[in-house]
Amino acid sequence: MKNTPFDLTGKVAVVTGSSRGIGRCSAELLAKLGAKVVVSSRKLEPCKEVADGIIAAGGDALVIPCNIARKNEVEALIAGATRHYGKIDILVCNAAVNPYYGPLLDITDEAFDKIMGSNVKSNIWLSALAIPQMAERGGGSVIIISSIGGLRGSTVIGAYGISKAADFALCRSLAGEWGPKGVRVNCIAPGLVKTDFARALWEDEANLKRRTATTPLRRIGEPHEIAGAVAYLASDASSFMTGQTIVIDGGVTTAAV
Repeated sequence: MKNTPFDLTGKVAVVTGSSRGIGRCSAELLAKLGAKVVVSSRKLEPCKEVADGIIAAGGDALVIPCNIARKNEVEALIAGATRHYGKIDILVCNAAVNPYYGPLLDITDEAFDKIMGSNVKSNIWLSALAIPQMAERGGGSVIIISSIGGLRGSTVIGAYGISKAADFALCRSLAGEWGPKGVRVNCIAPGLVKTDFARALWEDEANLKRRTATTPLRRIGEPHEIAGAVAYLASDASSFMTGQTIVIDGGVTTAAV
């Protein structure tokens, strides 16, 4: 990939929630394109499996476990990555939670706070620690994995949708603040993707049938289909793009009902 705008040789990427699903595919693709990747999620062993695979394929990976809901662990993640590699060029905020499935007005304060803390506040923490050092070196890329849940209403994951809509606003504001320093901030909004995280949605046969029937591509997505957009936003191929959201949903948000 050398001498192409997608070449990430010499870049360092931190990817949260990268032990499985979209995060894992993103970490593996960034590594294939030449980036040194910090693999991170709550549990050590699944992260180690991903990192070992990257290293076995000739890449460079470091494991730093992190629960993004805990500020001290977020601080340790960014500090550890910077200490080991000397810098961070790419930050992929992928980890998220959704502990509640049901009517929005029945959600407990605890569940709502957990969703907003993990899905929004943690992205602010990560950005506050990574962006200033990017700016000092003249640039960098932050990629927030949001969701089309932030664009549409839902009768079962309303609070999750609120958090993802907040990520869009966070992206736009950070893009405005840090663009003059060369730091780009963008979002990706996947539709329903076959991940463990979304299992409750795609394992529900009735829900899956309804979704695919109203999706132009007539199927749900796969994690690797989101990773390509992560690589694009991480690379110089997207050097004039900031504050934007790329929707990758098989066309479901464009389809007539």
